[in-house]
Amino acid sequence: MMIGRRLRALALLPALLGLAACGGGYDGAVQCAPYARSVTGLRLSGAAAGWWRQSNGVYAHAQSPRSGDVLVFRATSRMPSGHVSVVRRVVGARTVLVDQANWRPGRVEHGVPVIDVSRRNDWTAVRVWWGPIDGIGTRVYPTYGFIEPVAAQLAGLS
Repeated sequence: MMIGRRLRALALLPALLGLAACGGGYDGAVQCAPYARSVTGLRLSGAAAGWWRQSNGVYAHAQSPRSGDVLVFRATSRMPSGHVSVVRRVVGARTVLVDQANWRPGRVEHGVPVIDVSRRNDWTAVRVWWGPIDGIGTRVYPTYGFIEPVAAQLAGLS
C-alpha cells in the first residue's frame, strides 16, 4: 500500500513542479533554453540572449540558417531574457520552420514559421507565426543569427 502511494506521488511530481512532457524526448520545464539545449546538445546555459556571446569561439555562428541551427533572439523589453528556437527545416531564403518552447506560454511548438524581414537578408530581424491569430505576427524581433551545433560537433568542438 505504501509503495502504491509513493508511485502515485512520483507520477504527479512533474505536474506539481510545473513541468510538462513535451514530446521529442524532452521532459522538462517549458522554457526555450532548456528545450533547445535538450534537442541540440549545445553546452550553453543561462538566459537565451546570452547564448550568442557564450557560444563565440566554441560553436560556429552563421547569418543564414541550416536545419538543426539555433536562432538566437536578442533581449528586448518584451523578452528580457531573449529567446532561442531550433531550425527544423529551411523553406526558402527568408523562411524557416522552427521548433521552440514557451513562445506561447507553457507550450512546445513544432514547425512554426519564422520569416526574415531584415533589410540585408541576414536574419537580424524576424517575424514569428502567432497561433492565436493563425498567422505571422506583426512584431519584428531582433536576432543575433544562428549557432551551428552540428558544425561544431563535426569539427570536434563540443
